[in-house]
Amino acid sequence: MTDPIEKSLFEAPPMGEQERMVEAILFASAEPVTVAELSARMPHGCDPAEALVYLRKRYEGRGVHLVRVGDAYAMRTAGDLGHLMRKETVENRKLSRAAIETLAIVAYHQPVTRAEIEEIRGVAVSRGTVDQLMELDWIRLGRRRMTPGRPVTFVVTEHFLDHFGLESARDLPGIKELRAAGLLDNRPLPGSMGKPDDDEDEATSGQSELFED
Repeated sequence: MTDPIEKSLFEAPPMGEQERMVEAILFASAEPVTVAELSARMPHGCDPAEALVYLRKRYEGRGVHLVRVGDAYAMRTAGDLGHLMRKETVENRKLSRAAIETLAIVAYHQPVTRAEIEEIRGVAVSRGTVDQLMELDWIRLGRRRMTPGRPVTFVVTEHFLDHFGLESARDLPGIKELRAAGLLDNRPLPGSMGKPDDDEDEATSGQSELFED
């Protein structure tokens, strides 16, 4: 005669409870789970395969489905709702030193031509540097200079101002402010001709022509 105590120890939970167990395991698992893995986690006497059948029926037509992935099972978003799970991420990319210097020159000397940027920096400006800043929508083409060859100029964009919380280019911090904030050392800036304390009015010269075509 079977010992009633021993029988109660190995009695399987009701199928409804087994279904809940399977559901909990699948939701908590980052990877699909096999029937064998379910069986190993659940109490003795459980039938995870049968519980999976009931669970799949219960999720029919819902936003989440029980799907089979090879020999394993997983909870997945319904196919017609996949577009709701898309997430756009922003990839932060550091600007090169050349790009930072070029951007600073455009911001403080605009409208400025490529030749003027090169004269201030003392080196040639690569097309890639300008393209990078234009792709970020931080600089754009300004009006052409009324000089021989009518060279195009560059100015900063409204997106640049918005990104840095500026109402206009006149709100750019002066050289003294940048140094006080620790953002610049005491070395002369490109094109400053060795003067460590350029007047702030000179730093914003030419900005009245911002966004003119």
